[in-house]
Amino acid sequence: MISRDQTLGHLPAPLRIELLAEYDKVTTNYRESRWEASELNGGRFCEIVYSILEGYTSGSYPKSASKPRNFKRACESLENQSQFSDSVRMTIPRVLVGLYDIRNRRGVGHVGGDVDANQMDAEYVLHAVQWIMAELVRIFHSVSVNEASDTITAIVERTNPLVWEINGKRRILKPGMSLSDSTLLLIYSSTGPVSETDLADWLEQDRLPNYRRVLTRLHSQRMIEYSGGVAVLSPLGTTQVEEHLLTP
Repeated sequence: MISRDQTLGHLPAPLRIELLAEYDKVTTNYRESRWEASELNGGRFCEIVYSILEGYTSGSYPKSASKPRNFKRACESLENQSQFSDSVRMTIPRVLVGLYDIRNRRGVGHVGGDVDANQMDAEYVLHAVQWIMAELVRIFHSVSVNEASDTITAIVERTNPLVWEINGKRRILKPGMSLSDSTLLLIYSSTGPVSETDLADWLEQDRLPNYRRVLTRLHSQRMIEYSGGVAVLSPLGTTQVEEHLLTP
C-alpha cells in the first residue's frame, strides 16, 4: 500500500501528523455515527489546514498548528498571495471558512432549535474534509502522479463503515461475511495495491498458501488483478462492493 506519509511527503512531519490525526477523528466518528463529535473535530481540522497553507505561502511553517485570532479574516488574507494557485489562495480557504462556520453556528457547541441538524451537518463536514484532503494530496504529494490520483480517489469516495482500522490493521465489522467478500471489501477500503500478506494478516489467515486460493479465484473472476503478491480491485470488483456489500 502507499504510505500516507508519502502522499503528503512535502509537508513538515509535525503538521502532517496533526493533519492525519484530525482527519482520522472525523472519519472514525462519522463511521461510528457520532455526528456531534465529527463536527467538533472539523473545526480543529480547519485550523491545521490553515496553518499549513499559511506556512506554505509565507515560506515558514509553524512547528504546530494554531488558531488565528479571526479565522475568516486570516483565510481571506491568503487571497493576496498571487504567486500561488487559486486552490491554495482561494478555493481551499473558502471551503475552510464554510466548514468552520458549521462548528460555530449550528448544532455543535450551541443548544437550541427544534430540529437536530447534527447528522446532516456531519455529512457536509465529512465530504468537505475529504475534498480538502484530496486537494492537499494533489499539492503536497511525494509519490507518482498515478499513486497520488489513486490516493485522492480513495479519500473522496471510500469512507467505509464496515471496515475498522486499528493499530495498523483493518478489521471487517460484519460477522459472517465470506472470505472472498471480506477480501474485496478490504482492498476497496485501501489506497492502491494491497499485499497478500497484509490481507492475510487483517483476515487472520495463518496459512498463506491456502488464502492464495481465494485471491486466485477472485482473479479468475476478474474481481481483482492478482500478481506478484499484490492485489488491485478491478472495476467489476468495485461494482460488486458498492452494489452488494455496502448496501444495507
